[in-house]
Amino acid sequence: MKFAIFLGVTLICAPAFAQPAPAPNLMTQGLIGDPTREVRMSVVTSLPGASSPVHRHNGQVFVYVLSGSMVMQVKGKPAVTLTAGQTFYENPDDIHVVSRNASKTEPAKFLAVVIVKKGAPTSKPEKMDMPGK
Repeated sequence: MKFAIFLGVTLICAPAFAQPAPAPNLMTQGLIGDPTREVRMSVVTSLPGASSPVHRHNGQVFVYVLSGSMVMQVKGKPAVTLTAGQTFYENPDDIHVVSRNASKTEPAKFLAVVIVKKGAPTSKPEKMDMPGK
């Protein structure tokens, strides 16, 4: 399975900061016009209260929330709470500092479409600089 998720994606999230399991890959397709890249599509389920560690994606990420609500934030931008029908975008330079289910009782589900170099991992852990260290 080429698609290893983001959310470490990520994409079926276990309880807070547990290592996410790979999400089922719905599709992987070469990108017309750029034979070095491919599009990966996956549905991600985040369990109640689950979150992912800080990470970076190796490509562009397009998220569409199918159900529930997710809190998303990239470094330098405010956190947003997304509900069904809303979208979120990350560019390859973004550091995904918050990705968590906003509910402690209900799962959240979203569609993730990622454009990456062929064969590259979808995401990688990212260390955050801590003030005073």
